Amino acid sequence: MNRNLLPIASTRDTAHLAWQLLKQHRGALILSALAFAGAGLCGVVAPWLLGRIVDGVRDDAAESVVTQAVIGIAVAAVLGGILTAVAASFLARAGEPALASLREQVVDRALGLDSGRLEEAGAGDLLSRVGDDVRSIANSLVEVVPLLIQSAIAVVFTAGGLFALDWRLGLAGLATAPFYVFALRWYLPRSGPYYARERVAQGERAEALVSGLHGAPTLRAFSREHQQVDRIAEASNAARGLAVDVFKLLTRFFARNNRSELIGLLFILGTGFVLVRDNLTTVGAVTAAALYFHRLFNPIGALLVLFDDLQSAGASLARLAGVARLPQPEPPTATVGGKPLLRMTGVSHEYVEGRPVLTGIDLEVAPGEKVAMVGATGAGKTTLGAIAAATLAPSSGEVTLGGVPLADTDVRDHVVHVSQEVHVFTGSVRANVDLARPKATDDEVRAALDTVSATPWVDALPDGWDTVVGDHGHPLTPAQAQQLALARVVLSDPEVVVLDEATAEAGSAGARSLEEAATAAIAGRSAILIAHRLTQAARADRVIVLEHGKMVEVGTHDELIASGGRYAALWEAWSAE
Repeated sequence: MNRNLLPIASTRDTAHLAWQLLKQHRGALILSALAFAGAGLCGVVAPWLLGRIVDGVRDDAAESVVTQAVIGIAVAAVLGGILTAVAASFLARAGEPALASLREQVVDRALGLDSGRLEEAGAGDLLSRVGDDVRSIANSLVEVVPLLIQSAIAVVFTAGGLFALDWRLGLAGLATAPFYVFALRWYLPRSGPYYARERVAQGERAEALVSGLHGAPTLRAFSREHQQVDRIAEASNAARGLAVDVFKLLTRFFARNNRSELIGLLFILGTGFVLVRDNLTTVGAVTAAALYFHRLFNPIGALLVLFDDLQSAGASLARLAGVARLPQPEPPTATVGGKPLLRMTGVSHEYVEGRPVLTGIDLEVAPGEKVAMVGATGAGKTTLGAIAAATLAPSSGEVTLGGVPLADTDVRDHVVHVSQEVHVFTGSVRANVDLARPKATDDEVRAALDTVSATPWVDALPDGWDTVVGDHGHPLTPAQAQQLALARVVLSDPEVVVLDEATAEAGSAGARSLEEAATAAIAGRSAILIAHRLTQAARADRVIVLEHGKMVEVGTHDELIASGGRYAALWEAWSAE
């Protein structure tokens, strides 16, 4: 499936954003760098002292020489371990807050996106970024980055130690560099694209899982669950196949790395043999040089292997940076006062070019007026409601509130959109309601619950309105969840409310009480009612019948019944059920 995924930042933009976040913690970064440098110096002590022990034994030196060398090795090892722990600690103090800031930026930008853009990308794309990608970077901060820095410092200091012993031994060790470079030049161009594709494949897998879970009841109703399972399996196989391909590539890279190690050690030992034979250096110096080079196996191997994890983390960081660098929504430049008129002029919309969903809609909703939208599935009712609530921008036409374009106003202060799929947040009932106005008093929250007739069942909960509800709390029925959404409407006190089949999930038993709650919530406000039940339309001030994205009938309930048109036929069919 081709989807318009959220953007991925370039390497330059990703690096710039990472530096902007990290430089806010310069002190911790500097202390971490100093501690890593100290640990690197401690690491070169042991090979040098072991070389002295070899020369001391050959020269029949005093026992104290060996003893002092052993003590020096032990002290350097302990001090190196302490400094490494300190360095990792300060690195975490810089990296973790930076990652938290990045995550907050991503969520902030994601919340600022219109729902249409998120639907184009798919829920899985965003979820994989704030889930898999954040986890990848967090693991890198704890495991990969400290090891990367430690390995880089070890390579630099150990190479310096080789040259300090004998410049010819240093050159022998340096002669292996081209072999490592050749291995990297073979690996990097091949592995980079794999990681980018792997991250996208993980997003596709997440999208398949999320859509399958959310749509499980519908899939079962139409016996389509097997097809969805096949889709999930296909996405999982694609992600797994890419991971296996990367691993195969990595093993071939390991072979080239091991070959470079063998060549380097042969260079050191061969050069050392010639130098000792000609009395140009000592056996201890060659021993130290061989140990230094052997000590490079793990750091160099780690550096090369870490490119694997680093590229994976880099791909994740680029995906997060792509969202974090999205422009912030422009702040509203106009205000709306009084009881405003909602007007739609020439509104049309296409999800797919050439396939209009709405065509030339002209509609006015007067202050306090209730307008019901009816029509067959696919007539454009939900699209029109989303445009009225500014959760979807029309392809053409204009929507104004009080004469001000909706795009120029802080829409959330004036228009509230309630669909049939409401979300209950994990938290107390009170927190779920005062989400609409966090500074609301207890009396105001209680009044909102009273308005939508939710107080009786709320008081009956184990801890009243302090009861934790949501995914990890006390379960609520669909009707109760919708009542909380309607209570939020009352508390936010908007001028316009769009109810998109907001009573559809109640079932026959709860439909009447929920319709009464919805009527109470919109009392005194302008409202667009996308009617699932025609009883809502019958109580509206005006009824608009949509067909194929066009307004085909407009009038009161009684007028449309008397006209004997499409609405009359719908009402007759509804009344006969």
